[in-house]
Parts: sequence; C-alpha cells; structure tokens
Amino acid sequence: MQKKVLQLDSRDNVLIALTDLNRGEQVDFCGQGYLLSSNVPAKHKFAMEDLAPGMDVVMYGVLVGRAVKPISRGGLLSINDIHHETTPFHQRSSEFRWTPPDVSRWKQSTFLGYHRSDGQVGTRNYWLVVPLVFCENKNINVLKQAFEDELGFASPQVYRHRVAELAKLYREGRSEEIKTRGFEEPVVTPQAPRVFENIDGIKFLLHEGGCGGTREDSDNLCGLIAGYIHHPNVAGATVLSLGCQHAQAGILRQKIKQRNPAFEKPLVLLEQQRSGSEVAMLSDAIRQTFLGLVEANQCRRVPAPLAKLCVGLKCGGSDGFSGLTANPAIGHTSDLLAALGGRTILSEFPELCGVEQELINRGTRKEVGDRFIELMQDYAARAQAVHSGFDMNPSPGNMRDGLLTDAMKSAGAAKKGGTSPVTAVLDYPEYSSEPGLNLQCTPGNDVECVTAQVGAGASVVLFTTGLGTPTGNPIAPVVKLSTNTSLAERMHDIIDVDTGSIVAGERTVETMGEEILELVVKVASGQVRTKAEEKGQDDFIPWKRGVSL
Repeated sequence: MQKKVLQLDSRDNVLIALTDLNRGEQVDFCGQGYLLSSNVPAKHKFAMEDLAPGMDVVMYGVLVGRAVKPISRGGLLSINDIHHETTPFHQRSSEFRWTPPDVSRWKQSTFLGYHRSDGQVGTRNYWLVVPLVFCENKNINVLKQAFEDELGFASPQVYRHRVAELAKLYREGRSEEIKTRGFEEPVVTPQAPRVFENIDGIKFLLHEGGCGGTREDSDNLCGLIAGYIHHPNVAGATVLSLGCQHAQAGILRQKIKQRNPAFEKPLVLLEQQRSGSEVAMLSDAIRQTFLGLVEANQCRRVPAPLAKLCVGLKCGGSDGFSGLTANPAIGHTSDLLAALGGRTILSEFPELCGVEQELINRGTRKEVGDRFIELMQDYAARAQAVHSGFDMNPSPGNMRDGLLTDAMKSAGAAKKGGTSPVTAVLDYPEYSSEPGLNLQCTPGNDVECVTAQVGAGASVVLFTTGLGTPTGNPIAPVVKLSTNTSLAERMHDIIDVDTGSIVAGERTVETMGEEILELVVKVASGQVRTKAEEKGQDDFIPWKRGVSL
C-alpha cells in the first residue's frame, strides 16, 4: 500500500503529501495522528506542529522558510503563510568523509565514443557552425539551408503537410472547414540519405551577443564558444565573424588555447569585413566546411572507460516530487560516476541557496569551498544590485506544485549532486577537468544552464522535470526524467525516463540511479537517441552575466 505522507529528515517539522489528502482526514505517521484543517494536494506540505509567526520551517533537515502567519498542526503550508529564509554559511570547519557506492559491476564497462587527440571522448560527432556576433546570424542561416538538405541532416518535416492542407482549403474557398478541421497522426517526411555516415550532424548556433554589451559578456561568449569547439562531441567548427565587434577572433583563439594548448581540430574562421563580398565569404565557408566534414567523417566509435564520461545534472519545471524522486536518483548516478573516476557538473547557483554549508563541507580542499563562497556571494550581490534576489527564483508553476520558497526548491535541487565530495568549483564559462563532482556558477534558467554545462564539457545531460520542458542542446544528448508518472504519461513524447515509481514504492532511489547509469552508457554509445534529439531540440542561450535568475 502506497504511503500517504513522507518526512524527509527526522529534524523536519513538515510532512509531504504523496497523494491528495482531504480536509478533516486523520493522517497517521510514526505513531502520531494529524487532523488536516484543509485539503492538502499531492506534493504539498502540512505542519507537524503549531507554527507561530517567526518560527522556522525545516525540510531536508535544513531551514527552508519562516512562518509569517500562524499555521496550525495539520495545516497546509502556502506562499501566504511562509517566506524564504536560509541559514548563513561559512568556511569549511571539518574534514569530509565519504563511503563510495559499490561500482564493481561497472569497473570493466565501456561506452563506444569518439576519441579525440587531447584524450577526451565524445558521445556524438558533430560539426559546429557558429557566429562570433549576432550580425552574422543571417549568414549562419544561409549555411544551414545550404548544408542540411543536401547532406541529409535536415530535421523531418512533421507538420508541414498540415499547413498545406489548410492552404488548400483556403484556395478552394472552404475557409469555414478550417475551423473544425481535424488531423491524423503527423506524417514524417523521409530524410535524404546521409552523405557522411560517421557524422551525427552539422549544428548551427544562433545568439544575440558579441557586441553592444559589456566586455565581460563578450569575453565570456568567446569562452563559451571555445568550450563548444574544444568539446569532445565536436569534430571541427566553422566560425563567422563580422570583424569590428567586441568578441574578436583573437580572443576566441586565446580562449581555445587556454582549454587546449595543443588544439588541432579543423577550424574555419572567416571575417566578413576582410572577405569582401558576402558571396565570397559564404562560398569560402562552404568549401572549407565541406573539406572539414570529409576529415571528421574518418572518426569511428571506439570503446572507452566510463571514467571518460562527463554528465551535466539539471532540473527544470520542478515540482514537489523533484527532491524525492528524479533528483536524488540522478544524484546516485552522479555518485556512481564519481566512484568510477568520471565527472559530473551541478550548476544553478540560485538553486543551491540554503544548502551552501553542506556543499562547502564536502569540498576536497579548503580552496574549493572558499571559491564556492566567493562565487555565491558575488552572484547574490549582482542580483541585489538590480533589486532582485535568489528568493525570486521559484516560478508560478514551481509554487503551484509545492515549492513555496527558493530554499525549499534548492534543498531538493541539490540532491542532484548526490553525496560525493566536491572536487572543483567553476566560474562561467570555465571548462571542467577535475574528476568527481564539479560545481558550476550558472543561472537556474534551463537553457542558459544546459548551454553552460555543455560548454564546460558535459557530453550527456540528465535533466529532471516535474512539470515538463522540451529543453535540449545542439551537441550533447539531454535525457529527460519525469519526477512523476502522470507527467511521463501526459507528455510521453519528451520524457525518456519515468522516476515516479519511487513515490509508488516500486523502486528505490539507488536502483533507479543504477538504471539511469545503464541508460547513460547506451545514450553515450549512440545506441539510444533521446527524445530531445529526435525532436531536434537544439536550444542554445549564452548567459548574459547582467543577472539571470
């Protein structure tokens, strides 16, 4: 029989409803009875004791809020009754000890990846086409149109025939039928055969940066693009520059050299103001890119140890079950990878608010914790400078589904990082190299965060969601995990894994985390394509450092 409620930590003074509970219902937990004074929807919380204004609200064993109105024992917590509150954090004061999980069954496991000369191993083999400044976006689109159809990389046209049907009705003078026209299942237009069998695609990135902003933003953009070019999933790149912008080609080359002094991938870098006519530049770009594709097509998948994996850990469209199911499940996956010598990246600094001390204490060195403190304080100060704050992070959807404060949301979001030591802290857009759990300074914004994680080397991203989001990435497969079965059934075309069985008691966090690792290996080997890949969900948004929450 499924439990009705859950207490996450013995120090908590709230219980989480695992199913809809009704006003007047008597709920028994650990020998205590709680008479509910109102309806408590699934994912929401009710008080285990009378809470007077000013009293702490504790979940996951940490402070997540403070009562602003009286809340009776058995009373529903709401955004009107509590506000965001956290415990101050400080430098590490004790040594951290960790017992790794048993990974003997994966010690000899491998995935099939693309080995690069710098020792990295990719899970995909892409050619990248990207502008250094937004002025070149139109030319990037010209190249996209020229290459995709002819080389068999264009996404299937699923809905085009529906527009054609409506246009036909309009031309025939049957406009009234358009209002009630029904459609059958989408017809997928067959793709042209691929010219390069060992290349997964050409990815064309667009952005709105590179000039007209701060030098910090343009330098960071160059660093982000350098991270994508250096990324093991990228075989080579074509970069278009106007020439006069802040994001100079020389800065990009410097950022690439910082990441790999012996960089030797094919790189086509053209400046329009030096090329003369647009036709001359684009013709040159097409010729050189095609030659680069011929070279990239020589690469084949070869076995590699799981230590060569780098996995991003992300949540978006979170709900009250995120910290119970999908987040701790991928947290266990992260622990397994850490024990195997792999890398994982936990980001979203506004969603680590309130759990800083735990992460500081998990640092392998004092310097790791100190840098985390420095970056968190700097980010918070930037937010306050524009009359904002981390407390404004939860979205209306988060709050409707039980995440009432940023601290409450953060306590569950941090579970994605498992329990392993924190080995490195990265500022945006630095590249990861240290095995183990890396913390990376990014916003909580879904696409900005995933864009940054991949720019730091994540070759697969595990993305949990309770409300549903189609987020993907151009060069790294994004595995979407639902926190609840209802979402997995309702939005089945964007969800890869349903972790709702944890709430139902059918699986444990540990067994689900192990299953996720097995799926990561298949995705990394190219044996499984994610739903985001199948839909061509190529989201790419560089973080404009001027404060994104």
